Amino acid sequence: MIFYLVDVFAEEPYSGNQLAVFLGNPPEDLMQKLAREMNLSETTFITSPEPENNGYNVRIFTLKRELPFAGHPTLGTAYIIRREIIKKNIPSINLNLAIGQIPVTFHDDGTIWMKQNAPIFGHVHDKSEMAKVLRLDESDIHAELPVRESSTANPHIIAPLKSLEAVKKVDVDVPRFKKLLEAAMPEFGANGICVFTPETIYPSNDFNVRMFAHPRGVPEDPATGSAIGNLAGYLVHHGYFDDAYAEMKRVEQGYEIGRPSLLLFSTGRRNNEIEVHVGGKVRMVAKGELLSEPENSE
Repeated sequence: MIFYLVDVFAEEPYSGNQLAVFLGNPPEDLMQKLAREMNLSETTFITSPEPENNGYNVRIFTLKRELPFAGHPTLGTAYIIRREIIKKNIPSINLNLAIGQIPVTFHDDGTIWMKQNAPIFGHVHDKSEMAKVLRLDESDIHAELPVRESSTANPHIIAPLKSLEAVKKVDVDVPRFKKLLEAAMPEFGANGICVFTPETIYPSNDFNVRMFAHPRGVPEDPATGSAIGNLAGYLVHHGYFDDAYAEMKRVEQGYEIGRPSLLLFSTGRRNNEIEVHVGGKVRMVAKGELLSEPENSE
């Protein structure tokens, strides 16, 4: 079975978020074993080289479980489908994920964009408790914006911080984090915290972000497309932007863990619904072949 390694939301190789993409449809338990073998935040499987219902069937696995949707796996897998399966510079494709069909478009400047589902919003969390989870002072949390669950399919708790200094200081108290998630809306299922600030390392960027997901085996993610989609919807919902539709925004992430990343989003209300688009660049890193399969993979 052939697989590829790509860097997603990467302006250059060996940055952004790593992804393994397999071509094949092995048994589900083997998919999970291969995801653990790759030891990346997510691994995907293109289960057929032929489209079905005008889209390509794709499954996404973390180290612990299957996901219905995730951001950088969507863009990275679309890149591989276009380059290695279709082998033509077509402008768009659809991915058939567990949450439904996600459209992906390819732009001439090298960026790849996905349209995420319309966001929904969950529980508003106590700021003093969130400060304890992040090991910050409550004064580090933005006074006007709430700490709130947001989801375009892969839910996160969005925590607005006042400054870049506060974002850099975050040191998650994992036991408190797990208790916080237990007290959250179980039907919503948030399993990560996305902290953000409009103060940035580089003036050309609009937001600085970090994302933590200890419960699913990711202490810190270098680039999180689903979290950025959730953040975009949250900002529109809470009136952060003056215009009905925000022009493209640039988000920096991953600097604290040595994987600098650049994510893009555009968002706003269209036909009384919040629309979210997230984009970035993908870099091919390696191609390999699986030489053996676990004996008890059936």
